Amino acid sequence: MQAQTGKTTCPYCGVGCGVKVPLSPDRTSVIGPVCGDENHPANFGKLCVKGSHLSETLSSDGRLLQPVVDGIETHWDDAISTVAERIKTIIDEHGPDAFAFYLSGQILTEDYYVANKLAKGFIGTANIDTNSRLCMASAVAGYKRAFGSDTVPCNYEDLEKCDLLIMVGSNAAWTHPILYQRIVEAKKNRPNMKVVVIDPRRTATCDIADLHLAIAPGSDAAIFNYLLTESVRQNCLDQNFIANNTDGFEAALFQAQATLASKKEVASFCDINESILQQLADWWCSKEKAVSFFSQGVNQSATGVDKANAIINCHLATGRIGKEGMGPFSITGQPNAMGGREVGGLANQLAAHMDFTTEGAIDLVQRFWQAPNMATKDGLKAVDLFQAIEQGTVKAVWIMSTNPMVSLPDTAQVQRALEKCELVVVSDCNTITDTTVFADVLIPATSWSEKDGTVTNSERRISRQRGLLPPPGEAHHDWQAICEVAKAMGFTTGFDYKQVFEIFAEHADLSGFENEGKRDFDISFYSQINQQGYEDLLPVQWPVTNTNPFGTARMFSNGRFYTENQRAQFIAIEPRFPAIKANKDYPFILNTGRIRDQWHTMTRTGKAAKLLGHIDQPYVEMSPLDAIELAVQEKQLIKLDSVLGSAYLRVKISNAQKKGQIFAPIHWTKQFASDAVVSNLIPQAVDPLSGQPESKYTCVQLIPQTNLLYGFAVVANDIATDALDYWCNITISEGKYYEFAMSDSQLTTTQNDGGIINLVNKALTSNGVNIELGECIEYRNPINQTIRISYLMEHKLQAVFYFSPNPTLPDTQWLITMLEAGKVITEIDRIALLAGQPSNSVDKGKIICSCFNIGEKQVNEAIVNGAKSVIELGKVLKCGTNCGSCISELNGLIIPTSKVLSADYLDASL
Repeated sequence: MQAQTGKTTCPYCGVGCGVKVPLSPDRTSVIGPVCGDENHPANFGKLCVKGSHLSETLSSDGRLLQPVVDGIETHWDDAISTVAERIKTIIDEHGPDAFAFYLSGQILTEDYYVANKLAKGFIGTANIDTNSRLCMASAVAGYKRAFGSDTVPCNYEDLEKCDLLIMVGSNAAWTHPILYQRIVEAKKNRPNMKVVVIDPRRTATCDIADLHLAIAPGSDAAIFNYLLTESVRQNCLDQNFIANNTDGFEAALFQAQATLASKKEVASFCDINESILQQLADWWCSKEKAVSFFSQGVNQSATGVDKANAIINCHLATGRIGKEGMGPFSITGQPNAMGGREVGGLANQLAAHMDFTTEGAIDLVQRFWQAPNMATKDGLKAVDLFQAIEQGTVKAVWIMSTNPMVSLPDTAQVQRALEKCELVVVSDCNTITDTTVFADVLIPATSWSEKDGTVTNSERRISRQRGLLPPPGEAHHDWQAICEVAKAMGFTTGFDYKQVFEIFAEHADLSGFENEGKRDFDISFYSQINQQGYEDLLPVQWPVTNTNPFGTARMFSNGRFYTENQRAQFIAIEPRFPAIKANKDYPFILNTGRIRDQWHTMTRTGKAAKLLGHIDQPYVEMSPLDAIELAVQEKQLIKLDSVLGSAYLRVKISNAQKKGQIFAPIHWTKQFASDAVVSNLIPQAVDPLSGQPESKYTCVQLIPQTNLLYGFAVVANDIATDALDYWCNITISEGKYYEFAMSDSQLTTTQNDGGIINLVNKALTSNGVNIELGECIEYRNPINQTIRISYLMEHKLQAVFYFSPNPTLPDTQWLITMLEAGKVITEIDRIALLAGQPSNSVDKGKIICSCFNIGEKQVNEAIVNGAKSVIELGKVLKCGTNCGSCISELNGLIIPTSKVLSADYLDASL
């Protein structure tokens, strides 16, 4: 038998890249690294660093293999009957709205479909929401206000064919790197193309920007109101389009002119230079093909819907929609955020892009489903849902493939809700997450490479995510679990699917049911699809109908929309700042976001050692000016306090931050760090229209932690961490790696044998290590007060501990390599352990390129030796030649000072 290759899609961001997976001949295991599918139109063979290391995340460590009921492992049938009986009892006693689903943009469309059908059609509640509420709900509401439908009009080609690309609240270089690399290539091929980045901080995306508007956080809408008024002043309106295809232009223009009437006022409101603002306006009015590409910096706001509509207004006013290289393009964060929206996976949706307020929709869906208990009104959105759980009105919640104890704002409130809830069911592939510890019932779910169904990416492209490996243990697909519970609750019809393609066919059939062009979402071409057709399904952009069987590249090219009168609606927008203001008690504005190599709450990426090589610990990034005022140094531990909670993070000092503004990534959980859950700090402020939380903005105080002893541990097994004030668990291929900090008052003195030795012994023996059988190598430096302790067993390294009053710790890669290799320790190695320096290993420095494990010191050496460009570095080291995610940092090492135009770097030619 020969090895085989399976084709599926990447489970990370909304780009929706196709991947090829090398499989063993019996198709039971992945036998090598995945690579991009060169035939998939989203990525054409490219993969980012996360996608490239997917095979390394398929570890069985921590995998949930059996159902668990009330803390006791049980069998699948017993767990299903228990869940069904408990949900049915709660509904019988308290009504259907006492139950809720909380789902995820990482489950597949077919999973979403049956969950929505069960809740809204058979149980009779619309309490079914999703973590997509946290990232895309404001864009959805903005599109629906303007177009009458949740329709993304653009495609990825538009990013390459536009003459002006405005990237708003998007660090695509790190969050959507394959799209970013397509943009980089397009700009290289078309030098006259202009790229503008609107973002309070300087990010890696600014590396290709011709203009960077480092606006005041939350002021985005004012920029686009100004572009609207400038479109009038510079006479670039599409008067025919406005007259024939839209309503509300005069009111929107009046509001834009009335609130911030002059360029000076707008620039002051946004805290940017007037010349920068005017340059953007001049490009907007002079370059016909323009795309506004917006993401979480717009959406995760209490005024996110207004910001989206301010952007859309500009495109409607200039007729830049439905055409090549033009349009307002919302980029989704998760692989199937759009697929969930298609089937009604949000609490204020019904199904097939219909709402409860859509005329005749409730009756239509009820007839199609033959539903006995049809919900008739909106359910509870995510934040409201967890508040209702705490209040006791929702008594049962089924959480599927998401980790709300980390991702939802105000974690303390979420914890109170889950502790109080009568029934918490969690479907997951991991035994322990911050959320699963609150579960009454754990349902083992399939993971990527096992899941089988479809996803829809940010350009409306439906792709197959194929099940390539058999599910382990008693893990089942989410749709199977939902259907089995439904049947056990007595809903014997409507959920008797034998294969997943049957669900897709029904979903397609519903999309065309009594549609006749009235609804944007229509894939009725697939309503009769069979198993083979489903297996062979090629990526395609909806709508897909019998008259348009190859899909639709762009929407609204005919100028017709899905409002009642088929005309797009302008929305009058008044720019508003966040309600919370910085003050003397909480003087710093905190912005949150994602980093390059991690994904959401790290349940997948946290298992891949190479993905922690670039950034291995949670941090808070701040301006050098703030660092001076706070008297903190790089990597020092600092406490972030808000009115709600706290987090302990390491300091990162960067010119990318403006004074008074800080940034922290969202990924770390209690499994990976002692106290670094950033959502602890975020209040539950939401957009009143979309219900999306303002997750990217709050105000905090910073409290430097002093008199600490810092250190690391490279060990063969887990260690006790109870004596540590801070710790971070960093994945390595074999063994464990920790960095930590603790008050030196916990030890008698840093030179006291009892303090340090007892702590090390306790840490090791907590996992059953018999230190009496080993040999200790110890070195203390009285000058810099560092301590190194190594344990050997049978002449092999078992543990290395290092302690120092300095937060900047020495390189550990050589120690990790020695531990992982199980190397027999020689006399030279003993000297190296005593000296704390490798005898013959290369110190790579901080990892820059995760694809090829290339460090900063290697890059700097290559530059000194004559490499003057990223291309030349790639020839020497291979860095930057795979996914391209490290190119921005490589450029920063080659050319430390960027030439991008911004409020801080104003080109004299302006």
